[in-house]
Amino acid sequence: MKEAAQPPHADGITPTLAELVALRASALGRRPPKRGRHGVSGHALSPLRGRGMEYAESREYAIGDDARHIDWRLTARSGKPHTKLFQAERERLTLIVADTAPSLYFGTRVRFKSVQAARAGAIAAWAAVRDGDRIAALRGSIKEAPVPPAAGPRGALRVLDALVRWYSQPPADDAGLTIALDHARRLLRPGSRLVLLADPASVAEVPPQRWPALTMHNEVIVLLLSDPLERDPPQAALPFQSAEHRLELDLATTAQRQRWRNEFLGPIEAALAQLPARGVRVQLMSSEAPSESWLPLLGPARAA
Repeated sequence: MKEAAQPPHADGITPTLAELVALRASALGRRPPKRGRHGVSGHALSPLRGRGMEYAESREYAIGDDARHIDWRLTARSGKPHTKLFQAERERLTLIVADTAPSLYFGTRVRFKSVQAARAGAIAAWAAVRDGDRIAALRGSIKEAPVPPAAGPRGALRVLDALVRWYSQPPADDAGLTIALDHARRLLRPGSRLVLLADPASVAEVPPQRWPALTMHNEVIVLLLSDPLERDPPQAALPFQSAEHRLELDLATTAQRQRWRNEFLGPIEAALAQLPARGVRVQLMSSEAPSESWLPLLGPARAA
C-alpha cells in the first residue's frame, strides 16, 4: 500500500492537528463493519442512540457521564458514585490508550514512532466517528484526567488535540502503560473497543493477566510502534548522540547484535506470539508504514 502524500506542514518529528484532521478521508474510505457482532464477548450493539426512559442497570460513574443520572441510593450504599443506564443507551465506546514512553520519540524513516502513534490514533478516532461510537482517550498519568467520551467530529477533535499534545514531546509525568491500562479498565464497559498505541518494550512490562481481563467483554487492538533501525540495524559502528553524551555501538560484532536483538526484536516477537492467544488483535506499525494499514483489524475476528 502506498503512503498518501503528506501535508506540507507535516515534518515527521511532531504531529500537527491539521495533519491528523486530514486523515479523516483515510478512515472514511473504508467500508464500516456490520453492526451487532464484532468478534468479542458482550452485548450486541444497537443502532439506537441517546437515553431511553426504561432503566436498565447502574454502574460506577465514569468521567463524561451525565451527572443528572447519578444513582444516589447506590452511591450512598457503596460509597462510590454510580450512574444509571437506560435501555436505549447502546452507543459503543472507542477508547484510545496512548503510551508515552520516551523511547517512542525517535525515528529514522519518514516519521518518529510518536508521530506514527498520533496518526494511528487519529485513524481510530475517525473510524469511531464513522461507526457512530463515542470516543475517549487517556495516557498513563496520575495527574491528567482522560479525555471524556463524546460522539461525532467534536469528540474526535478533542482526542486529536490530546494526541498532538502527548506526542509532541515526552510528558514529564508519564506513569507507564500499566497505569494507563488501569485507568482504561475503569472507563471501559462491555462491548467497548480499546485501541492501544504502544512501544513493544512497554507492552512487555504489562503483567500477562491484565489482557484477559480487558478482552473478556471488549474488543482490544494493540498497535506496536517500531522503527526500521530497531528491527534491522546496519552491521557497522553506529553512533548515538544525546544531550549529555555520545555513544558508539559496534553492531558488526555478534555479541552486540544479539544484545540489540534482545532489546528491540524480543518484545515485538513476544507480543505477536502471545497476545493473540489472550484475545488481543495485534499488529506491528513501522514508522514508514501507511498510518491506516491497521484498519483491517476492525473487521470480524479471523480464525487462527
